[in-house]
Amino acid sequence: MTGATPLRLVVVDDHEMVVQGLKAMLGPFRGRVRVVGTAHDAEAALAAAVSLEPDIVLCDVRMAGESGLDLCRRLRDRLPDQKVVLLSVYDDEQYLFQALRAGAAGYLLKRIGGEELVRQLELAATGTTVVDATMAGRAAASAARLERNEFWPGARLGLTHRESEVLALLVAGHSNRSIAAELVIGEETVKSHVRAVLRKLDVPDRTAAVAVALREGVFR
Repeated sequence: MTGATPLRLVVVDDHEMVVQGLKAMLGPFRGRVRVVGTAHDAEAALAAAVSLEPDIVLCDVRMAGESGLDLCRRLRDRLPDQKVVLLSVYDDEQYLFQALRAGAAGYLLKRIGGEELVRQLELAATGTTVVDATMAGRAAASAARLERNEFWPGARLGLTHRESEVLALLVAGHSNRSIAAELVIGEETVKSHVRAVLRKLDVPDRTAAVAVALREGVFR
């Protein structure tokens, strides 16, 4: 995009060091990408998007308070044409699927280099959905298996078979002790699985996890 107007970017992350690191990484490419604003939470990011009208909001997936996924949904409602590219350390497919459902224009990993990040942002600005190449291959394979109904309930939310069993028992109202007895595992193991379910569903507690399961029609 040499000679073109630089993309206007708002960078969002709840860690100032990450924000400054991204600005430094993108500095050599200021002829192609220009950081016009930064934010450390979803509320400030929404305000920046409204006032600055950037081409792209580049946002971390997980932040204190509202997540990048929450921000995607809010921007989709408030500014339907605003493009959001999520940047994350998590290469779990459930985050990718959730990001696309939330309306994200892309999902990239924080291990990406500056040149490649700029190239992907330029593609996103044209309307192309950009996804980390390794994740894209795995996601395509998973999607094909889902179409063939080869997965267990909860797989399309990124849950393992055991996590799916735990969530089903949560939906049924079981306590940790009851789940441990039902699955013949320790209570600490149950707690570990519950934490994984909450993280993967991007929810704060068991009640919210049950709500997601019911809303998505995974368990009834």
